[in-house]
Amino acid sequence: MKIKKLLKGLVFATAVSATALSASATFAGTPDNVLVVANRIDDIVSLDPQELFEFAGSDYANNVYDTLVVFDPNDLSKGYQPGLAESWSISEDGKTFTFKMAKGRKFHSGNTVTAHDAAFSLQRAVAMKKTPSFILTQFGFNADNIGATIKATDDNTLVVTTDAKYAPSFVLNCFTAVISSIVDSKVVKSHEVDGDWGNVWLQTNSAGSGAYSLVNWKPNQSYKLKVNGDYWQKKPAMKSVIVRHIAESATQRLLLEKGDIDVARNLTPTDVEGISGNSDLAVDNDLRGRIMYISMNQKDPILSKPKVREALRYLIDYEGMTSSFLKGQYVVHQAFLPLTYMGELKDKPFSLNLAKAKKLLAEAGHADGFDAEIIVRNAQERIQIAQSIQNTFKQAGINISLTQGTGKQILGKYRARDFQIYVGAWGPDYPDPHTNADTFASNPDNRDEAKLTGKLAWRNSWDIAGMTAQTKAAVQETDNAKRAQMYIDIQKEHQVSSPFVEMFQKNEQTGRQANVKGFYTGSAVTQVFYWTVTK
Repeated sequence: MKIKKLLKGLVFATAVSATALSASATFAGTPDNVLVVANRIDDIVSLDPQELFEFAGSDYANNVYDTLVVFDPNDLSKGYQPGLAESWSISEDGKTFTFKMAKGRKFHSGNTVTAHDAAFSLQRAVAMKKTPSFILTQFGFNADNIGATIKATDDNTLVVTTDAKYAPSFVLNCFTAVISSIVDSKVVKSHEVDGDWGNVWLQTNSAGSGAYSLVNWKPNQSYKLKVNGDYWQKKPAMKSVIVRHIAESATQRLLLEKGDIDVARNLTPTDVEGISGNSDLAVDNDLRGRIMYISMNQKDPILSKPKVREALRYLIDYEGMTSSFLKGQYVVHQAFLPLTYMGELKDKPFSLNLAKAKKLLAEAGHADGFDAEIIVRNAQERIQIAQSIQNTFKQAGINISLTQGTGKQILGKYRARDFQIYVGAWGPDYPDPHTNADTFASNPDNRDEAKLTGKLAWRNSWDIAGMTAQTKAAVQETDNAKRAQMYIDIQKEHQVSSPFVEMFQKNEQTGRQANVKGFYTGSAVTQVFYWTVTK
């Protein structure tokens, strides 16, 4: 087995292990009003809600910031609900959304939340052009027109005008996304430097109206939050939240069993089974929207061949992985939309078939296989998946070297198109099928300089004018039945033609102290909630 590690990632992982194992001296016996969570948070690159785009960062933002429309954690099936906006109306042509701001909402600074703050926040999201900006720019917003298309007509009224008529649920769902978080414009403007919209300051500070505000963030180590006692939804029971970067499942389990943490979010099936008989602990299951997949850079002359891509689909032991090291935590799923979403596709046409894969490789001119590199984040289940793939690929003559690194390191290579094969995960940004269709099946500009880093099709250099047009048509269809069928059709084509191999959907198993109640991880539609927790 050939495994190449990024040195910094290896040194960091070792340091975290040593720190974690000695953690009881610092965190032993968590207080009744403090929530201590162990999670992998090495993917956080910024705390600015209009810039961050990673799983752990989204969890943070969901508790520090509010959006115009929100979710009720007690019943996520209700969909979006009034948040900082108490109501909204839509024009007859379906293009203008008028939001009325709820009265009495306050930022952590004490400033009143107004429509001017909402306009500023959405405008900065577009103007800064950070990775998640496509969630809003897909409505035709750009740096030149944001003053006219996103505007506050008074303190209580926000008017947003899109470039075309879209399904109203799609537009409103996008306003639940992290990038649509409302920031305190007065505070952020006071920290603006050289026209950066306060981005540098907000990368390490907070300016929200959510249940918590930031105390400190130590990259790759931890972040700490303090309660907003005047939070408009409810008064949180937890006065502080500490989220610690603990990469290894065994360490999380040890700390949970000792009582040094309240919640462990990355336990392996083995460790979940190991704590199952402990009456002081509990395990929650939640079908999330996260899709585990591999993808192939289409700049590579071998991986760009259709029969090579098809062969790789038959060189993955889907059932073997879900019945062993992924047991209970992932289900086989071979489409880009998560189960529970409009247009879900349950077809699973691929399985491990060595003979078929070898035949396809021979037809592609690679009967003897080839060499390739897989890049993968230092996360236990992802490394195990990569190693399983390395093993089954080897049986067809494909020699794989593995390059591991921190989330930031691997994402950096992926977003720069600097890879051959990537093993990773993708989670929806909002609960509408377009959230995944737009990234897996749309690429309007395949040039390197386009830098459409929020679109996975672009990251993989996959030029797909036809499917891009299909995706655009689907998001503008207002008949839900027709729209759902359009997504099914796109996914069926995507399954056989794309450089993506969707493999699994995550069933999140969260270990917790039995006295910890109300820790909701967000299912397939949103992120974790801390402010609902009690002990």
